[in-house]
Amino acid sequence: QVQLVESGGGLVQPRGSLRLSCAFSGFSFSYYTMSWHRQAPGKERELLVEMSDVAVTIDYADSVKGRFTMSRDNASKTVYLQMNSLKPEDTAVYFCHANWPYGGDYWGQGTQVIVSS
Repeated sequence: QVQLVESGGGLVQPRGSLRLSCAFSGFSFSYYTMSWHRQAPGKERELLVEMSDVAVTIDYADSVKGRFTMSRDNASKTVYLQMNSLKPEDTAVYFCHANWPYGGDYWGQGTQVIVSS
């Protein structure tokens, strides 16, 4: 059974930075496509970026392109989301997601990010 635990959220001022982490527990991490999503109040969940098992970044959503960077460390079974130049509209709950057709589909519990002065 896979579990995902996000951390690193919090309150940050506009134009600030945060780094989110997602710790994966379970087997075969390197085979999973990992992704970050977010959901703002009253809005649908939005895919921000995903990274395949061979660490090829698929694409970033236009809303975060050039400001957010995803990375993964297969040795520590962790993915990261470096968020720079944060804006109030980045306020949301951020979720980590893991998918592998032979392993299943999993979500973390989310971490809250608030961008406000």
